[in-house]
Amino acid sequence: MGNKLPPGQFETKKWPVLHQGDVYKFDEEIWNFKLFGAVKEGRSLSFSEVMNLPKTISTIDMHCVTTWSKFGTSFEGIALRELVNLVELDKNVKYVKIYGYYDGDRFGYSANLPLDGLLGDDALFVFRWKDEENDWQDITPKHGYPLRFIPPESFYLWKGSKWASGIEFMKEDDAGFWEELGYSMTANPFKEERYRWD
Repeated sequence: MGNKLPPGQFETKKWPVLHQGDVYKFDEEIWNFKLFGAVKEGRSLSFSEVMNLPKTISTIDMHCVTTWSKFGTSFEGIALRELVNLVELDKNVKYVKIYGYYDGDRFGYSANLPLDGLLGDDALFVFRWKDEENDWQDITPKHGYPLRFIPPESFYLWKGSKWASGIEFMKEDDAGFWEELGYSMTANPFKEERYRWD
């Protein structure tokens, strides 16, 4: 689908900053990343353990529900599949909920996603980025430093949790932060799935 503009979107060269709540202040001493839910045994990873995982570089188009799209941004990060490989999933795990900090609560923000759409190179917990106008640089605190999930282009960007703090593995789909407020559970920008009308 590369460089295809979804319906109702406009292209921007900038990376707009949009988020709810306070900007998280990173403290490596207390930061950790949890893998939990429908798994045989949960894991808690330190920042150094996460950053020692294999890295992936991928170019991913971003589509925000507020109608902007940004093409051709390259990210370096840890593919979600690398974290999945650290736990033994229970049978019939089909969904994940990716958590992030929100106003001091490490699990205050969340976004639900189908697991089978997240096992390629375009589902990354990112820490660096570049584009045609910017060389490699760390993502800023406002963009989710130290670790921000960037979903594949087949999802609106609210599915990309900032200040990522963990993954819950689920057998049934369960609404995240914005989904509970009426946004689409599936969030495909090419189908313009912005809101739930149920």
